[in-house]
Amino acid sequence: MDTKLILNYLTALGANNNREWYHAHKAEYKSANMEFEALIGALIERIGEFDAGVLRHEPKSLTFKLVRDTRFSHDKSPYNPAFRAHISAKGKLPVPTGFYLYIKPGDQSFLGGGLFADMFKDATTMVRDYIVAHGEEWEQITSDPGFLEYFTVKGTALKNVPAGYDKEHPQAEYLKYKSWYLEYPIKDVQWNDAEEFLEKATEIFRRMKPFNDYLNRALADFQMPVR
Repeated sequence: MDTKLILNYLTALGANNNREWYHAHKAEYKSANMEFEALIGALIERIGEFDAGVLRHEPKSLTFKLVRDTRFSHDKSPYNPAFRAHISAKGKLPVPTGFYLYIKPGDQSFLGGGLFADMFKDATTMVRDYIVAHGEEWEQITSDPGFLEYFTVKGTALKNVPAGYDKEHPQAEYLKYKSWYLEYPIKDVQWNDAEEFLEKATEIFRRMKPFNDYLNRALADFQMPVR
């Protein structure tokens, strides 16, 4: 697979972020997207070796559109020049947590894991309550040297521990969070060799799995809101 072709297309789209250019270069988009889906397929196979739940999905079902919703944004650029995919047992839904791939030129690519969405109050409450009850396990996962070598827990956070939770809890800092996720940065140069990237991504996603598993135990009873 040609991962450089993906980056080249996204670079060109970023420099020509308008509908006229996009529609005039549909062939280039199709070629880049085909390579992206091949990359996702290869990742599914490799992740499936340690997380079999992802094997049931087709790559196309895990991707997100380039088109942006600009209705409430000052930036009216019609496209997000990034290829994105979420690989999990239930596809690209935010819950259960899985493995996120974000490709954007300018050294903005990353591999992600955990709960990125902070708008689901039930999910936030479930994770907070689980951390309260299973704080030692959280500590073991997030303070493991193999974890700290690659990750820092990120997320949207409140200034204070929310009402109803112990401010003196050993994990009080994490109880402020409304989302809990990981990002591992990928430089543009790392897309030059697809096989080397796949090896690195597989290693990183494998290291994320205990973190994802913990959150998924917390979110076992979560139901996506019905629209």
